[in-house]
Amino acid sequence: MKMTILKTLSLLALVGSIVPSSLLLAGSLSHETVKWSALAGIVVWFISTPLWMGRDLPLDAGEVEI
Repeated sequence: MKMTILKTLSLLALVGSIVPSSLLLAGSLSHETVKWSALAGIVVWFISTPLWMGRDLPLDAGEVEI
């Protein structure tokens, strides 16, 4: 449940940082609005994404030499 919420929040934050740029290109938003909304989306994305992207190593990972 926690992972699903974090993944959804991360996706929404990523969309929230990309969509305003497209709306600026279309002429729907001002530059100031785009700067603040993209900044908020990026901050939320950088905070939420590492929380769900962690992974457990397999049991035999210590025995593998690279």
